[in-house]
Amino acid sequence: MYIGFEAKRLFSNFTGLGNYARFVVGALSEFVPQDHYTLYTPRERSHPEIDPIVVRPNVDVISPSGGYRWFKGVWRSWGVSRHPSIKTLSVYHGLSQELPVGLPKHVRKVVTVHDLIYIRYPQFYKPIDVAIYKAKARAACSAADRVIAISRQTAEDLVEYLKVDASKIEVVYQGCHPIFKRQASTEEKQRVKSRYALPEAFILCVGTIEPRKNAAQLVRALAELPEASRLPIVLVGRATAYKEEILQIARTLGVVQHLQFLHDTSFQDFPAIYQSATVFVYPSLFEGFGIPLVEAIESGIPVITSTGSCFSEAAGPSALYADPNKAEELARYLNQVLTDSRLRQNMVDASRAYIQRFEPEMIARDLHAVYKSL
Repeated sequence: MYIGFEAKRLFSNFTGLGNYARFVVGALSEFVPQDHYTLYTPRERSHPEIDPIVVRPNVDVISPSGGYRWFKGVWRSWGVSRHPSIKTLSVYHGLSQELPVGLPKHVRKVVTVHDLIYIRYPQFYKPIDVAIYKAKARAACSAADRVIAISRQTAEDLVEYLKVDASKIEVVYQGCHPIFKRQASTEEKQRVKSRYALPEAFILCVGTIEPRKNAAQLVRALAELPEASRLPIVLVGRATAYKEEILQIARTLGVVQHLQFLHDTSFQDFPAIYQSATVFVYPSLFEGFGIPLVEAIESGIPVITSTGSCFSEAAGPSALYADPNKAEELARYLNQVLTDSRLRQNMVDASRAYIQRFEPEMIARDLHAVYKSL
């Protein structure tokens, strides 16, 4: 089969959506090598994350030419459908909730929807952004022959909020970046600890410092612990105005000295940071999938996260789950994990077995099955 991909973020984004796009194309081109993959992107670039994928013999890259070079947005929405290569495709897959207009009828259309958080929690977004995201997702789901949801939670939200026919939806999970499979040496972990002035033992929380991620609840939980059980909290992620709210709560509760924020962290240092932590806590209110949970488990540290949403799909039955609105419940689980080394190891071992379902070969197999079904 010849498969086309909307690949803007594969070339331009080096976090969530970009990582997903590279994971999908990388897994398919490696584990389903008999198929051919064409990447449609408004801009090409060379990068260590990109180059190993695009040099494969079964991968081509197409970008705007002629007048479209000055109207890349128009090319991405309309021009792609008119490119001669489209005639050869069996399937076109929009990897980030969008499809171009005017794809030929013979091309089967697939779109991945990552989440509908902007509909569930519109207060966290600008109204105009909510309207745009919703319109794009609705149009793409309507045009698609299959909609890929990255979790059962997202599949349920598609039916509830966008009224997508459940028979069109397939749940295909995502995996984490292969960098997290690398075991950092003792020397590397020590260098990274020195670079960021990390404590010897700490609680790790990764994600944008914003209200939905709910890091303030972790601060409240820390304050509930006996002083002898407390560890520093290292919060890794882009800062927003919510950071000041977290600091104010920490000052009021007398634990501000236990907080450390890292905002400009090299992605290459993430494995060593994860592997140096004692426990990973992810108190988020809602996610489409929660890839940091898989990153933490792959890194060999126990996970405490929230009840509800998709968290149990990502972290499995051996993580611990606390009500995101009950600091005392999170504190109880946190105390158990911090004081019981055997529990920590059992959680890690069982969770690592669970996340085998997110291996690239498994994801490639599942996606290929969707394409073949069309």
